[in-house]
Amino acid sequence: MKQLALALALTGSCVLATTIAVTPASALETYQAQMEASDAASQARVDMLDAFGPKVLKPGQYVWRDVPDSAGAERVVISLSDQMAYLYRGDTLMAATTISSGRDSKPTPTGVFSILNKTPMYHSKKYDNAPMPYAEFFEPHGIALHAGYVGNEPNSHGCVHLPSAFAKKLYSITDIGTPVIIGA
Repeated sequence: MKQLALALALTGSCVLATTIAVTPASALETYQAQMEASDAASQARVDMLDAFGPKVLKPGQYVWRDVPDSAGAERVVISLSDQMAYLYRGDTLMAATTISSGRDSKPTPTGVFSILNKTPMYHSKKYDNAPMPYAEFFEPHGIALHAGYVGNEPNSHGCVHLPSAFAKKLYSITDIGTPVIIGA
């Protein structure tokens, strides 16, 4: 099975470089992957300060800057503790947004994943046909990044809700196989 090599080259005061092999049909939810995802989320907070200054985003807000395609492949880093998502192109932080992840009864999984499937409009088979615009599935049981309500706290059934405009832009530049790294 073809493997996607994910290089987490983190910059800043603490440099960590590691390679994780992720098969497109599976995810890494091991303790090591969860710790590496948490480290990536912590580094993303530092990178946010470097890239956008001490800007504090309110629920539903995002920042986005142009980074050339030549900077490298995209990856999404999610910080559940901060309720933030970060988009990198290569080693450069390209965008950041507030999110709403899974509530305590339906938590968002942590670890290293990749986008398995995408659809511009999906309706949940589990939750009353709820719309999931710009759905990017990273878990085989229906958990996705998608446009949805972004409030002050986790409110989903495990998915990562993104502001609609951000979800649309993210959808337009990611591909099947794009890494999704989710840290606590």
